[in-house]
Amino acid sequence: MIIKPKDMKTEEVPHLRGGDGTVIKTYMAPAQPDMHLRLLGRFTLRKGCSIGKHVHDGEVEYYCILAGQGVVTEDTGESTVYPGDVVVTGWGQSHSIRNDRDEDLEFIAVINTEK
Repeated sequence: MIIKPKDMKTEEVPHLRGGDGTVIKTYMAPAQPDMHLRLLGRFTLRKGCSIGKHVHDGEVEYYCILAGQGVVTEDTGESTVYPGDVVVTGWGQSHSIRNDRDEDLEFIAVINTEK
């Protein structure tokens, strides 16, 4: 299966998960339950924007950093992420991500609902 950009949905979401600013979200819509995915999307956070802290119960979320730098806060503390890094959060853990820099932070997010 190939999903073309015209078959995806783009939204500007203010205060995503209680975060700051507006996040640009382009994602596969609707999610594909037969693939065990709740989300597959590309996110853009401009300077000062963030996705607020949230928990992943019964699922795992992966952030694949494409461009820019971000700060991820996990249960264990804060870390700076760079292009090529992958953030893995799930099974009761929480995280948030923010962009403090002038360059946009771009990443792919995948939420898998299977162990």
